Amino acid sequence: MAKATETKSASTKRTRSAAETKKINTALVERRDELQAEYDQTLTEIAELQRDRLDDSAGDDTADTGTKTFEREQEITLANNLLERITQVERAIDRLGEGNYGWCEKCGNAIPVERLAAFPSATLCVSCKQLEERR
Repeated sequence: MAKATETKSASTKRTRSAAETKKINTALVERRDELQAEYDQTLTEIAELQRDRLDDSAGDDTADTGTKTFEREQEITLANNLLERITQVERAIDRLGEGNYGWCEKCGNAIPVERLAAFPSATLCVSCKQLEERR
């Protein structure tokens, strides 16, 4: 009898009102769009900088070439980080649609609202994330 009660309360806890789901979805879509705009802007800036560097590379010594290569790698890393964050938010949107948003992928416990507010694409509760980071 206790198992039936636990299962019923667990499924009840996982439900959200349509208004809550819509509010969360709207926030996630807005965040994704912000990141996408930042990513697009970064790609534009990278293209402009690379064009400027090509025009200004005559007479570069080894140190200049190394510095430009390092800067280009940093810019590409920044763009890749933005793309990863976009992917994480898109995954959160998918999880919301599936009814799994806000629940830990490892243990199934609820992810605290504070954690989701700070990191909306979180997929692990604090305990599971700490265990993962220790490894």
